[in-house]
Amino acid sequence: MPHLHVTGYGTYPVEKGIKLVLALEDNGVNILHRCCGNAKCTTCRVEILSGEYQDVTNKEKNAFAEKGIEDNLRLSCQIRIDGDISVRPIMTVEQADMNPGPRPAE
Repeated sequence: MPHLHVTGYGTYPVEKGIKLVLALEDNGVNILHRCCGNAKCTTCRVEILSGEYQDVTNKEKNAFAEKGIEDNLRLSCQIRIDGDISVRPIMTVEQADMNPGPRPAE
């Protein structure tokens, strides 16, 4: 079982193949996901510190290019956890003072 380490929150065992955004939310990290996991709003972005993860998707590239976001960040709605991973959330409910948005689909 992979482990998800979240800076400032802790380390959690997570199901292999789960979307990172869902693993974060299920473990008490109030990550934003305003577009319901469709890679449009970019509110679920995280910094990947280490670990095993997939390459950047075209959806991510397009969303980042459109919004002018740094390329060292990733959208947690577009990553499925394959192994241990360490991340730092960029936007949370507490930081942004807004509701997270609809829960993304599995």
